[in-house]
Amino acid sequence: MPEIAAFDYSSSTRMVVGSGAIAKLGTLAAELGGRRALVVSDPGVARAGHTSLGVASLAQAGLAVECFTGLAENPTTEHVDSGTACARAFRPDIIVGIGGGSSMDCAKGINFLLCCGGRMADYWGRGKATAPLLPSIAVPTTAGTGSEMQSFALITDAQTHVKMACGDPRAAFRVAILDVLLTLTQPARVTALAGIDALAHAVESHVSLAATPASRLFSREAFRLLANHLPQVFVSPADVSARQAVQLGAAWAGVAIENAMLGAAHALANPLTATHSIVHGQAVGMMLPHVVRLNAATCDDRYAELLAELKPALPAGLAGLAGPASEPAGERLARWLDEVVAAGGLVATLSGLRLPEIDIKTLAAAAATQWTGSFNPVPVGVDQLARLYEAAR
Repeated sequence: MPEIAAFDYSSSTRMVVGSGAIAKLGTLAAELGGRRALVVSDPGVARAGHTSLGVASLAQAGLAVECFTGLAENPTTEHVDSGTACARAFRPDIIVGIGGGSSMDCAKGINFLLCCGGRMADYWGRGKATAPLLPSIAVPTTAGTGSEMQSFALITDAQTHVKMACGDPRAAFRVAILDVLLTLTQPARVTALAGIDALAHAVESHVSLAATPASRLFSREAFRLLANHLPQVFVSPADVSARQAVQLGAAWAGVAIENAMLGAAHALANPLTATHSIVHGQAVGMMLPHVVRLNAATCDDRYAELLAELKPALPAGLAGLAGPASEPAGERLARWLDEVVAAGGLVATLSGLRLPEIDIKTLAAAAATQWTGSFNPVPVGVDQLARLYEAAR
């Protein structure tokens, strides 16, 4: 047996899983010493009634509650600043994020500024917190970002439109409540965008240069759950069992990200979001198959490990694994990913997005500055990134 390389693994977040588990929010917050809870949620989640369920549970446990819903998809520094002003006026002792990645990331951003001061850019990178943060709880209503299980917040600079990854172990949620019933109100497109993003997390973290034996346990299990159940959710949105598997898979992928980071597909996706407002799940789903093909020569054995988790047949013929077994695993996985993207109703090419103008060189230069690209198993500079955009054109 080959010697196991040295690695470091940790997880700071308690996971509470179950249908109706949001009812436990108040009790869990009180256990963390909470008396005054700031709830961070987006308007859509509030309209769906999920925010009020959380507020009711907190109030029943005796907590005073203030809600901040002044955020949107891809939260910006302006959203975080507004939420921090709300927090300073209310003086919470615990923060609760209810919603998708935007709500959870905004909650983390508010925690940074409330407890440490300064600007969001001060925390761009890893380990920049200067003081203890408030205890926090995540209640995800989508199954995608895995933000509930990691310490990073993705916050967009409102002036430059650059996405900043701001992470610190102290920013990790103390508790993540996974209540599958909260995911049933997702529109079909949101389900697809979030699910394919989670799938990309599993694939990229599995082959990342920072991956470890521990992180690969989570990335592989995340892939198994997502790959075998996301297509079922596409054709049967009310299938609670399949949705629960996807929700758990997204969370495990979040654990994998926390310990292994991502790769070039995310580096390529972020400039598309910043420059052309392409939704993140669409951008990363479009770029991932091309990155897998690029990486195949270097880590085909790792892609083969993922393929081994696929069931022989999936619902309604979706995302079947075509091609001879002798074909490189990377090519087979890339083709399978193409089929999943199509099954989710996402666009597969840049031309299909009908963008008014695409400056490949500028996009590639921006992608080269993305931290996630440095963990890709094949080195990617500006020229290689430009070729990947061209492949997706």
